[in-house]
Amino acid sequence: MRLSQKEVEHIALLSRLKLTAQERERMTTQLNDIMGFFEQIGELDTADVEPTSHVIPMRNVFRPDEVRPSLLVDDVLQNAPQRAGDTFRVPRVVE
Repeated sequence: MRLSQKEVEHIALLSRLKLTAQERERMTTQLNDIMGFFEQIGELDTADVEPTSHVIPMRNVFRPDEVRPSLLVDDVLQNAPQRAGDTFRVPRVVE
């Protein structure tokens, strides 16, 4: 499958990218090269390959959860620029 410059222009529009004619030509070439690599991968015989999400065995490297005492509120908030009672006071970001 080959992409035309018109298709690349449409992709750029959807991506909200303004491409010059030179950039559009270069992107067309590069995207077609990438599509060619996908076609090469599609030609591989994968009949004996089991579907996997990772090529190496994965294991959880996190420690188990353990209940521990929390920090004191005053210790946590001692360097807060502003506080409101027992919480951090931050600027409002939603109007």
